[in-house]
Amino acid sequence: MTAESITIIKVRDVLLVTLPAEPDDVTMNALQEKLLQAMERCEAKGLVLDISAVDTLDSFFARTLTESARMLALMGARTIIAGMRPHVAITAAQLGLGLDRVTTALDTDRALDMLGSSRQGRRS
Repeated sequence: MTAESITIIKVRDVLLVTLPAEPDDVTMNALQEKLLQAMERCEAKGLVLDISAVDTLDSFFARTLTESARMLALMGARTIIAGMRPHVAITAAQLGLGLDRVTTALDTDRALDMLGSSRQGRRS
């Protein structure tokens, strides 16, 4: 994945990004920059980072996600990481990688619900 291929979608008042299976360090740095620019431009109240396609989680990836969430919080937005697969969670826990003070959700639907951006007319 190249930095130019990062797509940030606005869904109501929330930004949504889906990460590729194996994001490299250059892509993660570009993602962080694009997220901050998109937040300024769109004035969204939150961000959902969908990592359901991610196969591996390393320390740089975890640190970049945590830093991005902290930066976005300083801009007034809440970040939710959605879709972490079981083997990624197991690896992260075994390596001691944490996503300090970052909210997580099982999937993007739940993340959007947590941000109060659920679809109208949806029944529980």
